[in-house]
Amino acid sequence: MSENSTTFTTPLVQPSVWQVISKLFKLRIVSLLLFAAVGGAFLGAAGSPTLWQLILLLITGGLASSGASALNQYLERNSDGDMKRTSGRPLVDGTITNPEWVLWIALAMVLLPVTAVWPFNPALAFFLLMGAIIYVAVYTIWLKPRTMLNIVIGGAAGSCAVLSGGAAVGAWSDPGVLALAAIVFLWTPTHFWALALMCKDDYAAAGVPMLPVLTSPRESAVWGLVHAIGVAIITVALGAVLGWVYLVPAGLMTAYFLTQSVRLVITPTRPQALRLFMASNFYLALILLVVCIATVV
Repeated sequence: MSENSTTFTTPLVQPSVWQVISKLFKLRIVSLLLFAAVGGAFLGAAGSPTLWQLILLLITGGLASSGASALNQYLERNSDGDMKRTSGRPLVDGTITNPEWVLWIALAMVLLPVTAVWPFNPALAFFLLMGAIIYVAVYTIWLKPRTMLNIVIGGAAGSCAVLSGGAAVGAWSDPGVLALAAIVFLWTPTHFWALALMCKDDYAAAGVPMLPVLTSPRESAVWGLVHAIGVAIITVALGAVLGWVYLVPAGLMTAYFLTQSVRLVITPTRPQALRLFMASNFYLALILLVVCIATVV
C-alpha cells in the first residue's frame, strides 16, 4: 500500500469489537506499561500504595497510554500497510473507515486524564503527558522515520510509565523508582531490536531505518546485548534495596535474559531473535512482579 493509497483490503473475517479495540489501542502493550506503573507505585510507597492511588493510576495511565497508541496508529496508517506485521490493523484493513474519529478520540484520551489530575497531582499529570509526547511526537513523528537510534530515545516513554507510578504515590524521585525506570529504558532497545530483526524485511519495505535494516544482524545483536548488560547491572543493584526475596528470582531471570542475548550474537537468526523477544517480555513481567512482592514483604 503506497503512502497516498485510498483503498483498503477487506478482512476475510470481520473482527469482533473487542479485537478492534485491542488492536487499535495496543492493549497488550498498555497492560505491560500499566504493570510497570504499578511497580513504580509499589516501590515509591514501600509496598503500601492505597487502593485509591492504584485505581487513579490504572485509569489515567490506561487512558493516556491507549490514546497515545491510537495516535501512533493514526499517524502510521499508511506505512503500516507496507508491513505484513501491521497490515491487519483496523485503520489499515478498512475495519475503521473514519480515521479522523480515531484522532479526536485518542487526543481526548490523553488530554482529559492529564487535565483532570493536574490540579491535585501535577507530577502524575506531567509524566502521563510526557509519556504520550515522547511516544507520539518524539518517537513516531520525529525519530522513527529518520534514525536507527529511534527506539533508544523512544524507550523513555516506558520509563515515564514507571515514573507516573511513583508520582501517583508522591515519590517519583525515589531511588528505587528511578532505577526501575532506567531498567525499562535500557530493556526497550534489546526487546524491540529483537522484534525488528524478526521483521527486518517489513521495516525495509516501509522505509523505516531500524537498526537491523541498516546494520548486519550480528551488529544489531551486539548492541542489544550492550543494553541487556546495562539492564542486568541495574536489576542486580536494585537488590540492595529490595533484598533476597527480589534478588534470587531477578538474578536467575537476568541470567536467562543475558544468555538469550548472547545466543543472538552467536547465532543472529530470526528464530533466535524470536526467542530473545519472548524472553524479554517474560523477563520484564517477572521483574515487575517480583518488585511488587519484595516491597510488600
